[in-house]
Amino acid sequence: MTVVIGLTGGIASGKSVVSAMLAEQGAHILDADKVGHEGYARGTACYNDVIAAFGDDIVAPDGEIDRKKLGAKVFADPAQRRKLEGIVWPWMRETMRQRLDDLRSQNVPVVVLEAAVLIEAGWQPLVDRVWLVTVNRDIARERIISRNGLDGAQADARIDAQLTNEERAQHADLVIENNGSLDELRERVDDAWRTLQAASARAPAGRDA
Repeated sequence: MTVVIGLTGGIASGKSVVSAMLAEQGAHILDADKVGHEGYARGTACYNDVIAAFGDDIVAPDGEIDRKKLGAKVFADPAQRRKLEGIVWPWMRETMRQRLDDLRSQNVPVVVLEAAVLIEAGWQPLVDRVWLVTVNRDIARERIISRNGLDGAQADARIDAQLTNEERAQHADLVIENNGSLDELRERVDDAWRTLQAASARAPAGRDA
């Protein structure tokens, strides 16, 4: 029996660090960001639909989509961004569903679907449990400024453009706080893993894709 964990969290929450820790425990990781990048590759239905929607001028000389040109068209315009999401997110969902089905058929014990937009995209039916990584706003702000080289206003804009921790928590089966040290985070992840293993030994997963 395969258990699929949907791992999500806001910017600078540390979900990729948690994902790596779960991989060390033996979980198979399916990274939604990487799947999304595949959708822009030449020859996919997603690639063709994006060009049809946003114009041939987003195609680079090598035939690939110029992500910077596409980004300039969508990220300052919420309506355009929603149009892009309406193309890319369904393609990603179907691609991930197929891969999760394959992993289930192989009886992979634990799969982690790491997806920042798991809740926004409505992908919860793909997973059995939702694990949320949270960080306080002030800490996230400091991390964004340090990591991304942005100023305070830009960091605030990134944070304000996403769901709050409270909004995400309404959809979560487990919340992993990441306001402290790496060792503290690892302890919380290890505790969550042990709880998962104990629960899996007692009963099968609760949701179906």
